[in-house]
Amino acid sequence: MQLTTPSPTITGRPRLRMPNFWMESLRTVVFIIAMVTGVNLASARAVVDGPSMEPTLFTGQFLLISRVHYMFGELHHGDIAVFFPPNEPERLVKRVIGLPGDVIEIRNQLVYRNGVQLNEPYFINAPCTPSKCTDARWELGKDQYFMMGDNRNRSRDSRVFGPVPKENFIGRAVFRYIPVWEMRYFNRPTQ
Repeated sequence: MQLTTPSPTITGRPRLRMPNFWMESLRTVVFIIAMVTGVNLASARAVVDGPSMEPTLFTGQFLLISRVHYMFGELHHGDIAVFFPPNEPERLVKRVIGLPGDVIEIRNQLVYRNGVQLNEPYFINAPCTPSKCTDARWELGKDQYFMMGDNRNRSRDSRVFGPVPKENFIGRAVFRYIPVWEMRYFNRPTQ
């Protein structure tokens, strides 16, 4: 009679369950869609069209616009912002000159905010001509902003269509990414 001994049980590592290829592919696609949606909700893109912001921005340059800056924060003097002018469907890119409660004046082709001539650390293309910067005064109400282009002589801005309500703003221009050799982050100017 032959005795057999039971073979010892090999416990080793547990076998890993390999994920199904299609399930993993679906998870990856859902993740990519969620990321793209999140980026598009937080930002927008715009293409500069026209000379109104020269020499800061030129026609054909691509901008990344942050919606988050204005969702959770406020507009600031000197911001470059994208917005819809009152009662117009076309988006514009201009600089914030006046905030709610400010008084903006143009006297002798110079811009004044609350009685003080603007100190503009960004470069203005050319001195404003008398025909483009006629003497005028605007008192900004609650949630109203005064916008002007850096190229004052070739800009259709708040001097034409008036103050812009806050709900018309899309966001703040934060980065120029095309052309690649002119990439630039736009800091808020110190005023």
